[in-house]
Amino acid sequence: LPASMDDRQLDLTEEQKAVKSKYPPINKKYEYLDHTADVQIHSWGDSLEEAFEQCAMGMFGYMTDTETVEPIDTVEVESEGEDMESLLFHFLDDWLYKFCADLFFVPREIKVVSIDRMHFKIRSIGWGEEFSLAKHPQGTEVKAITYSAMQIHDKVKPEIFAIIDI
Repeated sequence: LPASMDDRQLDLTEEQKAVKSKYPPINKKYEYLDHTADVQIHSWGDSLEEAFEQCAMGMFGYMTDTETVEPIDTVEVESEGEDMESLLFHFLDDWLYKFCADLFFVPREIKVVSIDRMHFKIRSIGWGEEFSLAKHPQGTEVKAITYSAMQIHDKVKPEIFAIIDI
């Protein structure tokens, strides 16, 4: 599997390129690291909230070019866990559910409104639209989130490592 999205350019239609050109490029703070049958997302940010946001966007970025997504609809996701790892797991899983089972919703941007580190709850909002093959290039389907080799480094420059099953 390729190491970065730059190596993995999806073929865009003229319509998809037109949507992309309407908005400024997305500041991506995630990359894809090689892994067998799975993909490891490494995300980072200036805050833990941003690292969480970027991890979820990394997941969606594997499924399509999120820069072709228009911020038309708003979806809210609230997740909870027993510790930080299970919180990250449920956060990613709940967003994946919005895509796979619920609304076929794909976000252009996800914003974490709050992380409660005491009670392991997270509130987030996504802006995007319903996924459409006519509008969005098809990347690789994400089947599941895993706990495998999950790491959350909540430090000066927070970063996350998460493996998704493809």
